[in-house]
Amino acid sequence: MACFLVSAAEAVVVTAVEKIEEKKEQASPEKESAEAVKIPLSRKLKWLTYMLWGGSFLLMFEHIWHGEVVPWFPFLTAMSDPEETMTMLHEMATVGVSMAVLVTVVWLGICVTADIIVKRAVSEAK
Repeated sequence: MACFLVSAAEAVVVTAVEKIEEKKEQASPEKESAEAVKIPLSRKLKWLTYMLWGGSFLLMFEHIWHGEVVPWFPFLTAMSDPEETMTMLHEMATVGVSMAVLVTVVWLGICVTADIIVKRAVSEAK
């Protein structure tokens, strides 16, 4: 019903952290060293924001398609009935959180894999 809101909330927080990290990286240029060849954290966070925003919009579209999200107040059809509101909150706490955690874990795997590939490319170039 509203599980996409959890991913959207995480996406908002990660987007803010990404912008802060970009400013930090621009303020302090990297030192020239062997470890200077690496993927910046801001770029990795951008990957996570793309995954979270994309998934949220896709789920929102799916919920609109099934009539669970409407263009008039209260926007979520489950908000009109207290019993359905409790069901919606339970779904957000279980399904929404588990989806957001799964996306974050997949992102961590992508980051680890990307770091391994970059290290391998640097060691082969030497």
